[in-house]
Amino acid sequence: MYNPVEIILKKRNGAELSREELKFFIEAFIDKKIPEYQMSSLLMAIFFQSMTPEEVQILTEVYINSGKQISFPQTMNTVDKHSTGGVGDKISLMLSPIVVACGGKIPMISGRGLGHTGGTLDKLEAIPGFRTDYSEAEFKKIIEKIGFSIISQSQELVPADKVIYALRDVSGTVESLPLITASIMSKKIAEGAQNLVIDLKVGTGAFIKNMEQAKKLGFLLKQTGEKLGQQVSIIFSNMNSPLGENIGNALEIIETIDYLKGKNLPDIHELTRKLAVEMLILAKTFTNRNDAEKKVEEVIADGSALKIFRDFIEAQGGNPACIDDYSLFATSKFSVPIISPKTGWVESINSQSIGYALIDVGAGRMTLDSKLNYGTGAKLHLKIGDKVESGSSMGTLFCDNKEIGIKVAERISSAYQIVNILVEKEKLILDKM
Repeated sequence: MYNPVEIILKKRNGAELSREELKFFIEAFIDKKIPEYQMSSLLMAIFFQSMTPEEVQILTEVYINSGKQISFPQTMNTVDKHSTGGVGDKISLMLSPIVVACGGKIPMISGRGLGHTGGTLDKLEAIPGFRTDYSEAEFKKIIEKIGFSIISQSQELVPADKVIYALRDVSGTVESLPLITASIMSKKIAEGAQNLVIDLKVGTGAFIKNMEQAKKLGFLLKQTGEKLGQQVSIIFSNMNSPLGENIGNALEIIETIDYLKGKNLPDIHELTRKLAVEMLILAKTFTNRNDAEKKVEEVIADGSALKIFRDFIEAQGGNPACIDDYSLFATSKFSVPIISPKTGWVESINSQSIGYALIDVGAGRMTLDSKLNYGTGAKLHLKIGDKVESGSSMGTLFCDNKEIGIKVAERISSAYQIVNILVEKEKLILDKM
């Protein structure tokens, strides 16, 4: 039997915790034998003193062993993708049907949006009738039939992460790299993915703001996964500009469908193609990158990825008619123009500020029980390096309260730093690990 206070003090003083100590503390917390204030103290000690790679691996294992694990036959060579979160990041939605059309199998357990970033589950639930709460047996059945499934985390899967994640959010420890690693890797290993590609976002619209921190996190994620039997690839991508043009739940589903129908969205296409090829190579579906890239282009052009997306919507209870009839999605009452205050080039965009501004019109949530308005959001077409004229449109805000909408449109406009000298376009793919 351990004393929780001694464990907190040990970590507070920068010492390494043993497997037995971490196991005791997490299990006792889940069993409600340790109160929230002591768990919060340990989380804060981890935040300030960090953890060794060995501690992170042990913490991840303790998380995984707190619940059930899903497994698939080795021959299936399952692969998943995880994004660390960004503004306008709907990549999982178009990436999954593309990879499946190329021969991949994807079990994906996803999350909801919180703070300035949107959640994949929230976007999918903008589809009329769509369900994300499925049992393990149903999850496996959908993957067998369609090739992929995206569901919410059940009470049985990594319950330790579920309760600790909620506490991290209210105790100011969300950005801790060891805690981020254990949270991501426990879910991704427990869901049965043998291979994992991580889209690690870096920039103003991401939780990780610079490459130094991103590399540290990438190292922890990769090493933890590989020590626990999962192959991991990391793609570092630029999150200084929102991804694509649409931000908001129904708007992002519509943009996904448009892209799968062949609409040219340069940043979306560059990142989707890069991640898709990486997933196909990692899962050994392809051995040659050029062949994988050609196949990715082919399944978009011939409509086979769109067909899989349609089948996926139907398999998870959604109305597939929304692919051809966008009026089936929730819409908003008002559209408010977002106007440029000056002429010049976009030097920087505070994407995080845009994400937070959109919460005021219901496009995102501030707390886990916040109610979303699926029809609200914004269409923004400017990227860093683009030229804009004073008084011209930077985009459009969609809202149900015009008074609030006008204020939000002004906040979004002020998130763009416009200068009077030419600004170079930024690279989207920053590095790979």
